[in-house]
Amino acid sequence: MYGHVGCYNQGASTSEVTWRRRQVDPDARSSALLSAAHAAAGSTRGDLIQSRSSEGRRSRIVSLSAKMGRLLLLLLFFCEIQSCPASRPNFVLVMADDLGIGDPGCYGNKTLRTPNIDRLAQGGVKLTQHLAASPLCTPSRAAFMTGRYPIRSGMASSSRIGVYILTASSGGLPTSEITFARLLKNQGYSTALIGKWHLGSNCNSKSDFCHHPLSHGFDYFYGLTLTNLRDCKPGAGSVFTTGIQLVAFIPLQVIGVALLTLAVLNCVRLLCVPHAIFLCLLLLAATILGLLLCFLHYFRPFNCFLMRNHEVTQQPLSYDNLTQRLTAEAVQFIQRNSETPFLLVLSYLHVHTALFSSKDFEGKSQHGAYGDATEEMDWSLGQVLNVLDEMKLADNTLVYFSSDQGAHVEEVTPKGEVHGGSNGIYKGGKANNWEGGIRVPGILRWPSVIQAGQEVNEPTSNMDIFPTVAKLAGSPLPEDRIIDGRDLMPLLQGRSQRSDHEFLFHYCNSYLNAVRWHPRNSTSIWKAFFFTPKFTPEGSNGCFSTHVCFCHGHFVTHHHPPLLFDISRDPRERSPLTPETEPRFHEILQVMQEAVDGHTKTLTEVPNQLSVGNLIWKPWLQLCCSSLGLSCQCDKEKQDSGVSQ
Repeated sequence: MYGHVGCYNQGASTSEVTWRRRQVDPDARSSALLSAAHAAAGSTRGDLIQSRSSEGRRSRIVSLSAKMGRLLLLLLFFCEIQSCPASRPNFVLVMADDLGIGDPGCYGNKTLRTPNIDRLAQGGVKLTQHLAASPLCTPSRAAFMTGRYPIRSGMASSSRIGVYILTASSGGLPTSEITFARLLKNQGYSTALIGKWHLGSNCNSKSDFCHHPLSHGFDYFYGLTLTNLRDCKPGAGSVFTTGIQLVAFIPLQVIGVALLTLAVLNCVRLLCVPHAIFLCLLLLAATILGLLLCFLHYFRPFNCFLMRNHEVTQQPLSYDNLTQRLTAEAVQFIQRNSETPFLLVLSYLHVHTALFSSKDFEGKSQHGAYGDATEEMDWSLGQVLNVLDEMKLADNTLVYFSSDQGAHVEEVTPKGEVHGGSNGIYKGGKANNWEGGIRVPGILRWPSVIQAGQEVNEPTSNMDIFPTVAKLAGSPLPEDRIIDGRDLMPLLQGRSQRSDHEFLFHYCNSYLNAVRWHPRNSTSIWKAFFFTPKFTPEGSNGCFSTHVCFCHGHFVTHHHPPLLFDISRDPRERSPLTPETEPRFHEILQVMQEAVDGHTKTLTEVPNQLSVGNLIWKPWLQLCCSSLGLSCQCDKEKQDSGVSQ
């Protein structure tokens, strides 16, 4: 195994006592080696004197050579100890999709079975105020990978569509951005991403792969460059239902009514309608209907496929044992790289809709399809933890588990079945910055370094993984850009009781939605909203009429002055403060506004990677595993089942 945990610089916190007891004190070990070296040297000098005056010189020369050899080995070992660098652990970073903070057992769920997530928490640190940098997949994952607010990289939309929904879009994580994978690869780590990427694929041609994981520091990729969508699973519905109604069904209805009206008027001779008008309307209707049918037919193979590195291996993807295949890839990567430092990002498709699970989990939970998918994901995590134990890698592997944002509370089927998760006591969910949308599970385990069973209540961010991982791997942080994340190790090891984040800024796409302030001399955590989404129907806990909440226009309510909460006393965000209930109301808002002004000055204009031009389908970027026209169908999974990196 690479490196020695005993060389990790621990500091002097009480949380490290247990760890230190497992180690031999380096200074004591050095002194012992020096004593042994002096003894060996003294013995060698005595032997040299004796060898000049005694008989049997040849045998003493042999003895002398052996002792000098031992002396040399002792000196080399002493030099190694003195120059031993800080340990470079392995990293397994696990990201769930749309998992709510109220879903795992270790966060209070009593009916969903998550024994492996719970095992991870029991063996490490549970973060209770761990925050996604954005309440949507694409910007949140961009922030996670780069340690920077997504607005800095252009990964924050100014329109309603805040994520990539087509594989043949030209937007994506810019090549100028530096991911933690790239930093670790430069430090000699083997790097892999298994599962969901959702940060783009190509720029100008279908072979440039400028946004692909392999262009951002990963040696190996197996998974989806887009995301799991309901449209990818036959019979699971469509995320485009509203759009189809607007651009197809309503125009077809209007054309139908127009044709019928004109035909009646023509028949009763109230109006003489040229046949050309009828023909044009029929052609328009046929065109709209034809485009709709093409979209419905080709969307799944064009956007729902598996890749291994740059090769499409299954198009369209099959959900049969999909989690088992992703798990096997993760386990095999660990096994292949057990002798070298490695970074594995395991990015689950669970529990984003379309929900799916294998026969071993289908119908087994108390929460329908969502519960089945959650419990299957937990099983998969258990397989990864087990292989770390079997390979004796657990003690030198930092494992992180989280979700990209809160649960999607609006995921309810037409039959009333809930397909979204639980955000516990917190308001809102995915796509808004109420606590339910951004407060996510956060668990870290490193048995030989982090004391087990801890709970940290300070504000932390998924952006913090970037500097934490970089520092532990021995990589300097980039100096040509602002890194918004903070090193978590002082908090995790008990060397600090306060988060390094005094302020955190919550964006809804590219719009600054709220700001959080944790004053250095206070236990209060202030949160001010500049606008909030309009929940529909009124009084509900989400934007059910639009399926997700939007960030501007008539979909939001602006607040002057901002809506202020003390999250430490009101985590449910039910009781906004006023000058009457909080004497320092205006003073608090003034400090927060000054922080916003300072933050805004650090932003530079960058190309918008989620502009309409970067979101639309571009045929020349479409990946297809077949060269036979537009068939785009293949299944190389069986013959490639034994493929390694």
